[in-house]
Amino acid sequence: MMDKTLAWLWLADAVGSGCQYARELLDLWPDPEELYEALRSGTQAPPFCLSEGAAAQLLDTTPFDYEERLDHCLLTGVKILTPDDAAYPARLRELPDLPLVLYVTGEKACLNGGRYVGMVGTRRPGVYGRQAAFEISLALAQQGVTIVSGLADGLDSEGHRAAVQAGTPTVAFLGTAIDKTYPAANGPLRRQIEEGGGAVCSEYPPGYPGKTKGTFLARNRLIAAQAQVLCVAEARLRSGTLNTVGHAERYGRPVLAVPGSIYSALSQGTNELLRTHRAGVLCRASDVMELLGEEPRQPAEKAAEFSPQAVSDDARAVYASLGPTAQGIDALCAATGLPAGRVLAACTELELYGGAQALPGRRYIAL
Repeated sequence: MMDKTLAWLWLADAVGSGCQYARELLDLWPDPEELYEALRSGTQAPPFCLSEGAAAQLLDTTPFDYEERLDHCLLTGVKILTPDDAAYPARLRELPDLPLVLYVTGEKACLNGGRYVGMVGTRRPGVYGRQAAFEISLALAQQGVTIVSGLADGLDSEGHRAAVQAGTPTVAFLGTAIDKTYPAANGPLRRQIEEGGGAVCSEYPPGYPGKTKGTFLARNRLIAAQAQVLCVAEARLRSGTLNTVGHAERYGRPVLAVPGSIYSALSQGTNELLRTHRAGVLCRASDVMELLGEEPRQPAEKAAEFSPQAVSDDARAVYASLGPTAQGIDALCAATGLPAGRVLAACTELELYGGAQALPGRRYIAL
Protein backbone atom coordinates (compact mmCIF):
# COMPACT_ATOMS: atom_id res chain seq x y z
CA MET A 1 0.00 0.00 0.00
CA MET A 2 1.33 3.43 -0.94
CA ASP A 3 2.20 6.01 1.73
CA LYS A 4 -0.03 8.95 0.77
CA THR A 5 2.81 11.36 1.55
CA LEU A 6 4.53 10.05 -1.59
CA ALA A 7 1.54 11.11 -3.67
CA TRP A 8 1.68 14.60 -2.16
CA LEU A 9 5.41 14.88 -2.94
CA TRP A 10 4.72 13.77 -6.51
CA LEU A 11 1.96 16.36 -6.97
CA ALA A 12 3.80 19.22 -5.24
CA ASP A 13 6.95 18.73 -7.31
CA ALA A 14 4.93 18.86 -10.51
CA VAL A 15 3.03 22.09 -9.78
CA GLY A 16 5.95 23.87 -8.06
CA SER A 17 5.91 26.61 -5.41
CA GLY A 18 3.56 29.58 -5.46
CA CYS A 19 1.19 27.80 -7.82
CA GLN A 20 -1.80 30.08 -8.45
CA TYR A 21 -4.14 27.17 -9.13
CA ALA A 22 -3.15 24.96 -6.15
CA ARG A 23 -6.47 25.49 -4.34
CA GLU A 24 -8.43 24.95 -7.56
CA LEU A 25 -6.53 21.72 -8.16
CA LEU A 26 -7.31 20.41 -4.66
CA ASP A 27 -10.97 21.31 -5.02
CA LEU A 28 -11.01 19.01 -8.07
CA TRP A 29 -8.76 16.31 -6.63
CA PRO A 30 -8.47 16.55 -2.81
CA ASP A 31 -6.66 13.18 -2.72
CA PRO A 32 -3.49 13.10 -4.88
CA GLU A 33 -3.36 9.31 -4.61
CA GLU A 34 -6.72 9.09 -6.38
CA LEU A 35 -5.45 11.47 -9.07
CA TYR A 36 -2.40 9.27 -9.62
CA GLU A 37 -4.55 6.13 -9.94
CA ALA A 38 -6.88 7.86 -12.40
CA LEU A 39 -3.98 9.05 -14.56
CA ARG A 40 -2.26 5.65 -14.42
CA SER A 41 -5.41 3.83 -15.52
CA GLY A 42 -5.97 6.24 -18.39
CA THR A 43 -9.53 7.04 -17.26
CA GLN A 44 -8.66 10.66 -16.53
CA ALA A 45 -6.75 13.32 -18.42
CA PRO A 46 -4.56 15.70 -16.39
CA PRO A 47 -6.70 18.40 -14.73
CA PHE A 48 -7.42 21.32 -17.06
CA CYS A 49 -5.96 23.86 -14.62
CA LEU A 50 -2.47 22.36 -14.83
CA SER A 51 0.22 23.93 -16.98
CA GLU A 52 1.58 21.81 -19.82
CA GLY A 53 4.83 21.30 -17.93
CA ALA A 54 3.08 20.20 -14.75
CA ALA A 55 0.78 17.82 -16.63
CA ALA A 56 3.75 16.29 -18.45
CA GLN A 57 5.67 15.76 -15.20
CA LEU A 58 2.70 14.05 -13.56
CA LEU A 59 2.50 11.62 -16.48
CA ASP A 60 6.27 11.03 -16.59
CA THR A 61 6.79 10.36 -12.87
CA THR A 62 5.20 8.29 -10.11
CA PRO A 63 4.87 8.77 -6.35
CA PHE A 64 7.31 5.89 -5.87
CA ASP A 65 10.05 8.08 -7.37
CA TYR A 66 9.94 10.03 -4.10
CA GLU A 67 10.65 7.17 -1.69
CA GLU A 68 14.29 8.18 -1.28
CA ARG A 69 13.30 11.76 -0.36
CA LEU A 70 10.73 10.55 2.15
CA ASP A 71 13.29 8.23 3.76
CA HIS A 72 15.86 11.04 3.89
CA CYS A 73 13.40 13.35 5.66
CA LEU A 74 12.51 10.66 8.18
CA LEU A 75 16.17 9.98 8.93
CA THR A 76 17.15 13.65 9.27
CA GLY A 77 14.15 14.81 11.30
CA VAL A 78 12.56 16.92 8.57
CA LYS A 79 8.79 16.81 8.98
CA ILE A 80 6.55 16.79 5.89
CA LEU A 81 3.21 18.56 6.28
CA THR A 82 0.44 18.30 3.69
CA PRO A 83 -3.02 19.96 3.56
CA ASP A 84 -4.72 16.81 4.91
CA ASP A 85 -2.42 16.79 7.97
CA ALA A 86 -3.86 18.28 11.18
CA ALA A 87 -0.49 19.92 11.91
CA TYR A 88 -0.51 21.82 8.58
CA PRO A 89 -0.80 25.59 9.28
CA ALA A 90 -4.50 26.42 9.25
CA ARG A 91 -3.78 29.99 8.14
CA LEU A 92 -2.27 28.65 4.89
CA ARG A 93 -4.86 25.97 4.15
CA GLU A 94 -7.39 28.10 2.25
CA LEU A 95 -4.95 30.17 0.20
CA PRO A 96 -5.42 30.06 -3.57
CA ASP A 97 -1.67 29.39 -3.84
CA LEU A 98 -1.20 27.23 -0.74
CA PRO A 99 1.88 24.99 -0.51
CA LEU A 100 0.97 21.38 -1.33
CA VAL A 101 3.91 20.26 0.80
CA LEU A 102 5.64 22.12 3.63
CA TYR A 103 8.97 20.86 5.00
CA VAL A 104 9.52 21.73 8.67
CA THR A 105 12.32 21.51 11.21
CA GLY A 106 11.81 22.35 14.86
CA GLU A 107 8.42 22.14 16.56
CA LYS A 108 5.44 21.93 14.19
CA ALA A 109 2.96 22.49 17.03
CA CYS A 110 3.73 26.23 17.03
CA LEU A 111 2.25 26.60 13.53
CA ASN A 112 -1.31 26.53 14.86
CA GLY A 113 -3.26 27.92 17.78
CA GLY A 114 -1.18 31.03 18.45
CA ARG A 115 -1.31 34.74 17.73
CA TYR A 116 0.94 35.47 14.74
CA VAL A 117 2.58 38.75 13.80
CA GLY A 118 4.93 39.20 10.85
CA MET A 119 8.00 41.40 11.31
CA VAL A 120 9.82 42.29 8.09
CA GLY A 121 12.05 44.97 6.64
CA THR A 122 15.26 45.77 4.86
CA ARG A 123 18.24 43.42 4.96
CA ARG A 124 20.60 46.36 5.54
CA PRO A 125 18.88 48.44 8.20
CA GLY A 126 20.09 51.38 10.22
CA VAL A 127 20.34 51.46 13.99
CA TYR A 128 16.84 53.01 14.16
CA GLY A 129 15.26 50.16 12.19
CA ARG A 130 17.08 47.48 14.16
CA GLN A 131 16.00 48.99 17.45
CA ALA A 132 12.38 49.36 16.35
CA ALA A 133 12.14 45.81 14.99
CA PHE A 134 13.85 44.27 18.01
CA GLU A 135 12.05 46.20 20.74
CA ILE A 136 8.57 45.89 19.23
CA SER A 137 9.11 42.19 18.55
CA LEU A 138 10.45 41.66 22.06
CA ALA A 139 7.43 43.36 23.64
CA LEU A 140 5.07 41.27 21.51
CA ALA A 141 6.90 38.01 22.21
CA GLN A 142 6.85 38.76 25.93
CA GLN A 143 3.05 38.79 25.61
CA GLY A 144 3.06 35.36 23.96
CA VAL A 145 2.81 36.51 20.33
CA THR A 146 4.56 34.31 17.75
CA ILE A 147 6.83 36.41 15.53
CA VAL A 148 6.83 35.31 11.87
CA SER A 149 9.61 36.26 9.46
CA GLY A 150 12.09 34.95 6.91
CA LEU A 151 15.41 34.36 8.76
CA ALA A 152 17.12 36.79 6.38
CA ASP A 153 19.80 39.34 7.20
CA GLY A 154 18.67 42.54 8.85
CA LEU A 155 15.23 43.06 10.33
CA ASP A 156 14.00 39.48 9.83
CA SER A 157 16.80 38.38 12.15
CA GLU A 158 15.98 41.08 14.70
CA GLY A 159 12.42 39.80 15.00
CA HIS A 160 13.56 36.21 15.49
CA ARG A 161 16.30 37.19 17.99
CA ALA A 162 13.81 39.14 20.06
CA ALA A 163 11.49 36.13 20.24
CA VAL A 164 14.37 33.85 21.22
CA GLN A 165 15.40 36.30 23.95
CA ALA A 166 11.81 36.36 25.25
CA GLY A 167 11.68 32.55 25.27
CA THR A 168 8.70 32.52 22.89
CA PRO A 169 8.47 30.29 19.77
CA THR A 170 9.02 32.04 16.45
CA VAL A 171 8.33 30.85 12.88
CA ALA A 172 10.72 31.31 9.93
CA PHE A 173 9.84 30.70 6.29
CA LEU A 174 12.83 30.04 4.03
CA GLY A 175 13.32 30.80 0.35
CA THR A 176 15.84 27.96 0.16
CA ALA A 177 15.89 24.19 0.64
CA ILE A 178 14.84 23.18 4.14
CA ASP A 179 18.35 21.92 4.88
CA LYS A 180 20.04 25.19 3.88
CA THR A 181 20.27 28.33 6.02
CA TYR A 182 20.71 31.59 4.12
CA PRO A 183 22.67 33.50 5.14
CA ALA A 184 24.86 30.78 6.65
CA ALA A 185 25.77 33.16 9.49
CA ASN A 186 22.21 32.69 10.80
CA GLY A 187 22.84 29.00 11.46
CA PRO A 188 23.19 29.55 15.24
CA LEU A 189 20.01 31.66 15.28
CA ARG A 190 18.17 28.90 13.41
CA ARG A 191 19.25 26.35 16.03
CA GLN A 192 18.02 28.66 18.78
CA ILE A 193 14.65 28.93 17.02
CA GLU A 194 14.34 25.15 16.70
CA GLU A 195 15.52 24.43 20.25
CA GLY A 196 13.19 27.10 21.65
CA GLY A 197 10.01 25.46 20.37
CA GLY A 198 9.85 27.41 17.11
CA ALA A 199 9.71 26.15 13.54
CA VAL A 200 11.62 26.66 10.31
CA CYS A 201 9.55 25.97 7.17
CA SER A 202 10.19 25.69 3.44
CA GLU A 203 8.41 24.60 0.29
CA TYR A 204 11.74 23.28 -0.99
CA PRO A 205 13.00 19.78 -0.10
CA PRO A 206 16.43 18.84 1.24
CA GLY A 207 19.03 19.23 -1.50
CA TYR A 208 16.57 21.15 -3.69
CA PRO A 209 18.10 21.16 -7.19
CA GLY A 210 15.59 23.42 -8.95
CA LYS A 211 15.67 27.08 -9.91
CA THR A 212 16.23 29.61 -7.15
CA LYS A 213 15.09 32.71 -9.02
CA GLY A 214 11.86 33.88 -7.42
CA THR A 215 11.93 31.47 -4.47
CA PHE A 216 12.40 34.25 -1.90
CA LEU A 217 9.55 36.27 -3.40
CA ALA A 218 7.39 33.12 -3.34
CA ARG A 219 8.09 32.54 0.35
CA ASN A 220 7.03 36.13 1.14
CA ARG A 221 3.42 35.14 0.61
CA LEU A 222 3.72 32.54 3.39
CA ILE A 223 5.01 35.11 5.88
CA ALA A 224 2.10 37.37 4.98
CA ALA A 225 -0.45 34.56 5.15
CA GLN A 226 0.68 33.13 8.48
CA ALA A 227 0.62 36.58 10.07
CA GLN A 228 -2.57 38.08 11.47
CA VAL A 229 -0.86 41.47 11.28
CA LEU A 230 2.18 42.35 9.15
CA CYS A 231 4.65 44.86 10.61
CA VAL A 232 7.25 46.72 8.55
CA ALA A 233 10.03 48.29 10.60
CA GLU A 234 12.14 49.89 7.86
CA ALA A 235 12.09 49.52 4.06
CA ARG A 236 13.36 51.21 0.96
CA LEU A 237 10.98 52.37 -1.76
CA ARG A 238 11.76 49.34 -3.93
CA SER A 239 12.31 46.19 -1.93
CA GLY A 240 11.22 42.62 -1.33
CA THR A 241 9.58 43.87 1.84
CA LEU A 242 6.96 45.71 -0.21
CA ASN A 243 6.36 42.46 -2.11
CA THR A 244 5.39 40.90 1.24
CA VAL A 245 3.09 43.85 1.88
CA GLY A 246 1.40 43.20 -1.46
CA HIS A 247 0.68 39.60 -0.45
CA ALA A 248 -0.69 40.76 2.91
CA GLU A 249 -3.07 43.10 1.09
CA ARG A 250 -4.11 40.30 -1.26
CA TYR A 251 -4.96 38.07 1.72
CA GLY A 252 -6.70 40.84 3.67
CA ARG A 253 -4.07 41.05 6.42
CA PRO A 254 -3.69 44.48 8.08
CA VAL A 255 -0.30 46.18 7.69
CA LEU A 256 1.48 48.47 10.15
CA ALA A 257 4.62 50.50 9.42
CA VAL A 258 7.12 52.30 11.63
CA PRO A 259 7.38 55.96 10.54
CA GLY A 260 10.91 57.15 9.80
CA SER A 261 12.87 60.24 8.93
CA ILE A 262 11.83 61.94 5.69
CA TYR A 263 15.55 62.29 4.95
CA SER A 264 16.35 58.57 5.26
CA ALA A 265 16.28 56.35 2.16
CA LEU A 266 15.81 53.41 4.54
CA SER A 267 12.41 54.79 5.57
CA GLN A 268 11.12 55.85 2.16
CA GLY A 269 9.17 52.61 1.73
CA THR A 270 7.54 52.67 5.15
CA ASN A 271 6.74 56.38 4.89
CA GLU A 272 5.15 55.82 1.49
CA LEU A 273 2.98 53.03 2.92
CA LEU A 274 1.79 55.48 5.56
CA ARG A 275 1.35 58.39 3.13
CA THR A 276 -0.83 56.30 0.79
CA HIS A 277 -2.79 54.76 3.70
CA ARG A 278 -1.68 51.23 2.82
CA ALA A 279 -0.46 50.85 6.39
CA GLY A 280 -1.34 52.06 9.85
CA VAL A 281 1.18 53.69 12.17
CA LEU A 282 3.33 51.37 14.28
CA CYS A 283 5.01 53.04 17.25
CA ARG A 284 4.64 50.43 19.99
CA ALA A 285 3.55 46.86 20.59
CA SER A 286 0.12 48.02 21.81
CA ASP A 287 -0.65 49.18 18.23
CA VAL A 288 -0.40 45.53 17.17
CA MET A 289 -2.24 44.14 20.18
CA GLU A 290 -5.20 46.40 19.44
CA LEU A 291 -5.46 44.93 15.93
CA LEU A 292 -5.33 41.47 17.47
CA GLY A 293 -8.31 42.52 19.60
CA GLU A 294 -6.44 42.24 22.89
CA GLU A 295 -5.41 44.56 25.67
CA PRO A 296 -1.63 44.60 25.92
CA ARG A 297 -0.20 43.15 29.13
CA GLN A 298 2.26 45.19 31.13
CA PRO A 299 5.80 44.05 30.34
CA ALA A 300 7.78 42.32 33.06
CA GLU A 301 9.69 44.73 35.26
CA LYS A 302 12.96 42.86 34.83
CA ALA A 303 14.47 43.14 31.37
CA ALA A 304 15.74 40.02 29.64
CA GLU A 305 19.36 39.27 30.55
CA PHE A 306 21.97 40.46 28.06
CA SER A 307 23.76 37.67 26.18
CA PRO A 308 27.15 38.41 24.55
CA GLN A 309 26.43 35.59 22.09
CA ALA A 310 23.67 37.73 20.55
CA VAL A 311 26.05 40.46 19.33
CA SER A 312 28.92 40.83 16.87
CA ASP A 313 32.58 40.04 17.55
CA ASP A 314 33.38 43.77 17.82
CA ALA A 315 30.59 44.29 20.34
CA ARG A 316 31.79 41.32 22.40
CA ALA A 317 35.32 42.76 22.46
CA VAL A 318 34.08 46.16 23.61
CA TYR A 319 31.75 44.57 26.18
CA ALA A 320 34.69 42.64 27.65
CA SER A 321 36.52 45.94 28.13
CA LEU A 322 33.61 47.74 29.77
CA GLY A 323 32.84 47.83 33.47
CA PRO A 324 31.04 49.96 36.05
CA THR A 325 33.45 52.86 35.46
CA ALA A 326 32.55 54.98 32.44
CA GLN A 327 34.99 54.82 29.53
CA GLY A 328 35.27 56.99 26.45
CA ILE A 329 35.81 55.95 22.85
CA ASP A 330 39.58 56.59 22.98
CA ALA A 331 40.03 54.33 26.01
CA LEU A 332 37.97 51.57 24.39
CA CYS A 333 40.00 51.86 21.18
CA ALA A 334 43.17 51.37 23.19
CA ALA A 335 41.73 48.43 25.12
CA THR A 336 40.38 46.58 22.08
CA GLY A 337 42.73 47.63 19.30
CA LEU A 338 39.73 48.57 17.16
CA PRO A 339 39.38 51.85 15.22
CA ALA A 340 37.04 54.51 16.56
CA GLY A 341 34.30 53.92 13.97
CA ARG A 342 34.02 50.23 14.84
CA VAL A 343 34.11 50.90 18.57
CA LEU A 344 31.30 53.46 18.25
CA ALA A 345 29.22 51.03 16.17
CA ALA A 346 29.84 48.29 18.75
CA CYS A 347 28.74 50.58 21.58
CA THR A 348 25.54 51.40 19.72
CA GLU A 349 24.90 47.69 19.20
CA LEU A 350 25.49 46.99 22.91
CA GLU A 351 23.02 49.74 23.81
CA LEU A 352 20.44 48.18 21.50
CA TYR A 353 20.83 44.73 23.06
CA GLY A 354 20.95 45.94 26.66
CA GLY A 355 24.66 45.34 27.29
CA ALA A 356 25.78 48.93 27.78
CA GLN A 357 24.50 52.38 28.71
CA ALA A 358 25.63 55.65 27.15
CA LEU A 359 26.52 58.55 29.43
CA PRO A 360 27.16 62.22 28.52
CA GLY A 361 30.35 62.81 26.54
CA ARG A 362 30.12 59.49 24.64
CA ARG A 363 31.18 57.48 27.66
CA TYR A 364 29.84 53.99 28.26
CA ILE A 365 29.33 51.56 31.15
CA ALA A 366 28.43 47.87 31.09
CA LEU A 367 25.00 46.75 32.26
